[in-house]
Amino acid sequence: MSSLTARQRWTGLAVLVLAVTVVALDATVLSLAIPSISETLRPSGTQLLWIGDSYSFVLAGLLVSMGALSDRIGRKRLLLAGSAAFGAASLLAAYAPSAGWLILARALLGVAGATIMPSTLSLIRGLFPDDRERATAIGIWGAAATAGAALGPVVGGVLLEHFWWGSVFLLNIPVLLLLLGLGAWLLPESRDPKPGRWDVLSVVLSMAGVIGVVYAIKEAAAHGVGRWDVPVAFVLGATALTVFVRRQLRLETPLLDVRLFRDRRFTAAVSASLISLVGLSGVIFVVSQYLQLVRGYQPLQAGLAELPAFAGSVVGGLLTARVARRFGARTALTACLLAMGLGVGALGWLEQDTTYLLLAASFLLVGTAEGVVYTLGADLVLGAAPADKAGAASAVSETAYELGTALGIALVGSVVGSIYANGLAVPAGTDPAAAARAGESLGSAVETAQGLPPELAQPLLASAKQVFVGGMNSAGLLAAALLVGASVMAWRLLRGLSAPTGATGPVGSAAAAATDAADTDAPDVADTGAAAGAPVGSAEQIRV
Repeated sequence: MSSLTARQRWTGLAVLVLAVTVVALDATVLSLAIPSISETLRPSGTQLLWIGDSYSFVLAGLLVSMGALSDRIGRKRLLLAGSAAFGAASLLAAYAPSAGWLILARALLGVAGATIMPSTLSLIRGLFPDDRERATAIGIWGAAATAGAALGPVVGGVLLEHFWWGSVFLLNIPVLLLLLGLGAWLLPESRDPKPGRWDVLSVVLSMAGVIGVVYAIKEAAAHGVGRWDVPVAFVLGATALTVFVRRQLRLETPLLDVRLFRDRRFTAAVSASLISLVGLSGVIFVVSQYLQLVRGYQPLQAGLAELPAFAGSVVGGLLTARVARRFGARTALTACLLAMGLGVGALGWLEQDTTYLLLAASFLLVGTAEGVVYTLGADLVLGAAPADKAGAASAVSETAYELGTALGIALVGSVVGSIYANGLAVPAGTDPAAAARAGESLGSAVETAQGLPPELAQPLLASAKQVFVGGMNSAGLLAAALLVGASVMAWRLLRGLSAPTGATGPVGSAAAAATDAADTDAPDVADTGAAAGAPVGSAEQIRV
């Protein structure tokens, strides 16, 4: 790998940036297409939630497992295979004939995406053996992930202005073809020579546990706990997670080292990252529908309207190191969780005709604070973990990000859906089948109203919009309460603890630390013994 020229190394990085951008973009590009999908595929309320979050749930459940698999079969090989699978799943999603097929395609996208994320970080470690170059490369990688998420709504809006909803998936195809061609030529192969056993049973247990518990939460919020499948799914999911944890404690090379959670700093950072994404992603999911179906924005308008949240997250990430040095990690993390709670809580008073300036200010505050919380949380996670477990710690941090995104859609979406279904007033004289259809979701009500006479359509739409906004208000207050609770938890857990960090950059030091520790056995790479991603002697302490 040292024989690669500078141009080859940085061109190889560009290939990896393409990969991570596609994965990040796919997590957010769909939000604006939900109204169009509702009209075309006619999903039920629960199916609509699964369309939104099946991708993130599967991605979160497999990140750790696929990272371990890449050590065994080769990082380049898994990246290229995953990219090809991502393209195939994108085609299936674009031309899905029904809601069920779209859910399946989104889940397959999550499987493929889980092979891409850990492989890119590991390959960067091999491409850049020099500490300074690697720190810069990791910073670019992290910025690409954030930028991909930020561009999702805007790109989706542009496509939906001119094409059908499936175009948001076809966008992946030319990028992935370029990635496959350049990646096969430019990227070096690497693997761990002593990876240990890849425990398939642990993979199955983690996936079954996450999906079972989340299914129970979604169905309980939508239909109550009286249905037999809700408690059964919850018990089975909780049991699978319990067995998973116990198995990890017994395995010599666990997929997830759960002992890391004994450290209060680690637990605080992971919990803060997860809960912050619950608040942000859940609100974005329902607000995307609010902007288009309640306020009447076109898809591109809605995408631009959401941009302050994602732009703020980029700015927050860049300011993290300075904020943490100035105020201390404990104060910065707690204050930003409170700021997110304030911004999300403002949606509790949003009405149909509220000025956009309030929404933009809320988005900007929430996004900026979330950028600090997630980036600082990653640094705290790596600072809390022993050097030989930093790779596992990084995998936990990435998993918390994806699981928080999916849980946010599930929790907030289920609350809004339940309030909507129970509060919708259907005008007398409406056909029962049409009334049932309108009760599934706001998008269904808008579609149903188009086939009704004006004297029925207008009151139905008025009630649907009013009830949906009321559900969004309640969900905003619920998410705010979770964030305030997270801030209290973080303040208590971080009391009296120190937080070492490389501090050479807002994102690069944390991510590079993860990469270095995860790949200490990678071939052709020397272990410098320095702080990851930083020159020797550059590491410093950020006070808690």
